Amino acid sequence: MTTSAPVLAQSHALDAEQQAFFHRHGYLILRALAGPSECAALLAAARAALDTAVPPVELEADVGYAGAPASRDAVGGRTVRRLLDADSRGTPFTDWARDARVATPIAQLIGAPVRLSLAHHNCVMTKHPAFGTATHWHRDSRYWSFTRNELVSAWLALVEETVDNGCLWVIPGSHTLDLPAGRFDDKLFLRQDLPENRALIDTARPVPLLPGDVLLFHCNTFHAARANQTGAIKFSLVTTYYGTDNTPLPGTRSSARPDPLVG
Repeated sequence: MTTSAPVLAQSHALDAEQQAFFHRHGYLILRALAGPSECAALLAAARAALDTAVPPVELEADVGYAGAPASRDAVGGRTVRRLLDADSRGTPFTDWARDARVATPIAQLIGAPVRLSLAHHNCVMTKHPAFGTATHWHRDSRYWSFTRNELVSAWLALVEETVDNGCLWVIPGSHTLDLPAGRFDDKLFLRQDLPENRALIDTARPVPLLPGDVLLFHCNTFHAARANQTGAIKFSLVTTYYGTDNTPLPGTRSSARPDPLVG
């Protein structure tokens, strides 16, 4: 099975081949979608926010994945995992989240005008050496509450992403799978002790990215990331979108804030 994605056309619109690739595999890579100056501005803003831990932030200790500091007071306990609410941090984050280069192809894939989700993702991921933990196999839809699980995330690499520094891995076509509850643990990660899950995970492939590349992926696509084995922090800006015909369920976190129409 071939899973190398074509490059986005200059019009910002996806061609038929790109759309078919996404719908079959659950992800699509858009090369050099952001230019060097844009990436530099976003990276500088992210570094400045990280240096002073401008809230809101999520710490590795708060998530508690394997290998994370035991508490905020432990060694490495103040390691930031995510700079939350990126859209409210102003330019350049707000501009990127609403950019037609992102919104237009996602609206094509979803088949409707799209809103930017402020409750989900909407963050800068900061994967640190030493205390930046691995993330096991999961679907983002596990904690999201919408009429339909039809959301698409845009993952913008602000630095080079490699297997060594913890790039994403995806399982092609996994967005179409309907798996029973027993295949998951209590945190809704795939159970890696099950042979049927191991066979599925064996089909995974890494998604290395260069600065400015964007990975689009369906909210039901299984993905994971290893720990950062290099000496430098990895920065990624992640935003999520859904169609105007797909509504957040009332009373859930997904409906906590009014989401802007962006494309």
